[in-house]
Amino acid sequence: MTLKSAMLGMASMLVIASAVHAETLTIATVNNGDMIRMQKLTDDFTAKNPDITIEWVTLEENSLRQKVTTDIATKGGQFDIMTIGNYEVPIWAKQGWLLPLDGLGADYDVDDLLPAIRQSVSYDGKLYAAPFYGESAMVMYRTDLFDKAGLKMPDNPKWDFIADAARKITDKSAGIYGICLRGKAGWGENMAFLSAAANSFGARWFDENWRPQFDQPEWKNTIEFYVSLMKDAGPPGASSNGFNENLALFQSGKCGMWMDATVAASFVSDPKASSVAGNVGYALFPTSGDLDNHGNWLWAWNLAVPAGTTKADAAQKFISWATSKAYTELVAGKEGWANVPPGTRTSLYKNAEYLKEAAFAAKTLEAMDAADTGHPTVKPVPYTGGQFVSIPEFQGIGTAVGQQFSAALAGQRSVDDALKAAQDLTVREMTKAGYIK
Repeated sequence: MTLKSAMLGMASMLVIASAVHAETLTIATVNNGDMIRMQKLTDDFTAKNPDITIEWVTLEENSLRQKVTTDIATKGGQFDIMTIGNYEVPIWAKQGWLLPLDGLGADYDVDDLLPAIRQSVSYDGKLYAAPFYGESAMVMYRTDLFDKAGLKMPDNPKWDFIADAARKITDKSAGIYGICLRGKAGWGENMAFLSAAANSFGARWFDENWRPQFDQPEWKNTIEFYVSLMKDAGPPGASSNGFNENLALFQSGKCGMWMDATVAASFVSDPKASSVAGNVGYALFPTSGDLDNHGNWLWAWNLAVPAGTTKADAAQKFISWATSKAYTELVAGKEGWANVPPGTRTSLYKNAEYLKEAAFAAKTLEAMDAADTGHPTVKPVPYTGGQFVSIPEFQGIGTAVGQQFSAALAGQRSVDDALKAAQDLTVREMTKAGYIK
């Protein structure tokens, strides 16, 4: 055997040995645009970590929540990394279901995380998830349609103005609908929007004694306003539309306005994906009457490590890569600064290139700063949250209530019937859970 062939043989053996000892991380994530982009860029991580391979499980939002909740609660062990929200992080950390992220590396710069986001993914002073992107909610609207109708969007609009404008810019014969809002049932789908909207109307989920409030006028005003507006100015089949469906409608020019997560701004303003990219404006989430409550929507999609994994070190390596400043620069280099994951790091909002390219950056930060999840409602409440209530029971109750309001939007039941059903089921579940004595 020649020296050259011997060396080639040894190299082959090393490659085989490396493959045998490679760890495979199974990652559960949501089918949102930023996560799809992350998957396409994963070669950058595996090139730097050849001993780690990645297997993706990508699901629609409601399906993801159901699957990861079932898996972690039953200690199923299917996933090494989970994409979860800031609703789940403190609750699951308290139950011992998540591992603290203490191996992200010396150069990760935890102190650069936006304070509100960092607090929302921490428990007992420790980080239990790393934010991939953060968001509040705001109005995205077609400036060309507003100009044509002689309308000017206020920076701080009221719901009455939104409703009037939506009806004026609707042109059903041309397939243009004045407004797109979430209708798909789910605690993180239609109830994310409706809880925020209800907060802005002065409603609350529970009073100080945990008594559900769907029998109060503020909730009736919210749901009647929503159903009536969507009937007049919303697209057909709205009760089946969530974030991704409304994003597609807006990008294709079928929506005049859309109230949703600030993270959508980069997608509606991207000329490669959006036919209306050059005609999009932004405003704060609406308020109602004399009330000054913008709904207090604050959310982050985060990467977390379930306690049942045997690959915690490798999982933290990936999380560090995906939520680092370097990843932001990787996306910027390939897709442009306007397309980097927003809402997690202070440094991004001091980056001159980002502020120049992302016309929505300042409004996104303003919306996030306007959120006060410690005081989500006008009236006093025993909970924190914003577009959700920070108790373990909310996941099931929120989805059940969302089904009632989705049915009202679809015309399958009246608003009054939907509110009564929401009140009855929430009273029943909160009594069963021991909140109502």
